[in-house]
Amino acid sequence: MKNNKPTTKIIAGKYKGKVLELPSLDVTRSSKARLKESLFNVLQFDIIDKIFIESFAGSGSIGLEAISRDAKKAYFVELDKNSYRCLTSNCKSVEPEKCQTFFGDTFSQTPAILDSLKNSEDEIVLYVDPPFDYREGMEEIYEKSFDMIRNIENENIYLIVIEHVSTLEIPETLGKFTLQRTKKFGKSSLSYFESSEA
Repeated sequence: MKNNKPTTKIIAGKYKGKVLELPSLDVTRSSKARLKESLFNVLQFDIIDKIFIESFAGSGSIGLEAISRDAKKAYFVELDKNSYRCLTSNCKSVEPEKCQTFFGDTFSQTPAILDSLKNSEDEIVLYVDPPFDYREGMEEIYEKSFDMIRNIENENIYLIVIEHVSTLEIPETLGKFTLQRTKKFGKSSLSYFESSEA
């Protein structure tokens, strides 16, 4: 029987080539391979021993890529039931003891995770990838994401990466974080923020 389920693969690291299940693509769009590759080319060895938090995680392919490249631990937040099922199954198939999944709203779960890590010695990479679809009521999702970042008090943030629609105008600063660069991949872009207090 042919399996038409959408999948993606881990690009590099100790789980290179591992197939991950994707939720139905009408709910989440998988972060394109080129974009994912570029992100990890930027992070390179800086991901080693960092904590990786993936908000709006979908299948978890970005955080699991981080685990494959020796991130210390990954936290995933996902609200959609079907996506969450894929996420937990993918985590189980990679390295469950390094993955912590949260089913629920990113805007309450992510700040709670960050809060729990406030006194941690570990540095954090936060990846925020709000849904692209402009369904009714979705217009605010970027603004809400920006506000969530503005309110971060952690001193141990190494980097914040926002994946967003390329047409979006990204603020130069979000709270204590300053935009370092934006890289465009067709319709999607990655914007990198670092703490201006560093």
